[in-house]
Amino acid sequence: MKKILEVKDLCKTYVVNKRQNNVLRNVNFTIADGEMVAVMGSSGSGKSTLLYSVSGMDNITAGEVSFCGKNITLLSQKELAGLRLDEMGFIFQQMYMLKNLTVLDNIILPACQSKKNTASRKEKIQSGQDLMRKLGIIDIADNDINEVSGGQLQRACICRSMINRPSMIFADEPTGALNRATSDEVMDELTKINNEGTAIMLVTHDVKVAAKCTRILYLVDGNIEGEYTLDKYTSETGLRERERSLNNWLMEMGW
Repeated sequence: MKKILEVKDLCKTYVVNKRQNNVLRNVNFTIADGEMVAVMGSSGSGKSTLLYSVSGMDNITAGEVSFCGKNITLLSQKELAGLRLDEMGFIFQQMYMLKNLTVLDNIILPACQSKKNTASRKEKIQSGQDLMRKLGIIDIADNDINEVSGGQLQRACICRSMINRPSMIFADEPTGALNRATSDEVMDELTKINNEGTAIMLVTHDVKVAAKCTRILYLVDGNIEGEYTLDKYTSETGLRERERSLNNWLMEMGW
């Protein structure tokens, strides 16, 4: 399979009061087209820092990050912003939406900002509506963001992340603010997107979420200490066994 993301000897160091804090140390991994990879580890292990570093949202101290064949560490801020807009989708625990726009307008905003997406505004609106219909939220298209539930808003964030047809989606605790039922629904949508071919890298502390991924990277003090591989998740059948085997492995890793 084609490599979407390749990380070599990545290091991230913060200097606080003249003292170095090595958050990430010589991290190496790849993510191929169509993979769904979870990053797990205890609080402070560097999970979110890793996601922000490999997606170009945060500068790295040393190493190399290649995304779709481009070394993002060599790109200008303008080039990097364009790459994030056109080839990456982002979903966060906090659902950042502009309050002065409707849900649909928030979803199509990246398409309107993209130079790669040359569709007309009418076509972009249609694409946004198609995504909303696919995720079952077309009825809230004209609502303000404070008029919808958290689950609906997170589905809207998924739609927004997909509007420019990215090569990969980065998600930081995408279900962290949701109840179990809504979390399951959101993960079902992400697995559908993944099964259709979009690579996903997500940070999570939830075993039930990670069990729907194809690979789990376990971080300890900024290092990948272990890796666990699962078959492609396609249905609820066998999910409990996936959760059980993953949980056993995590316990062995010191979870």
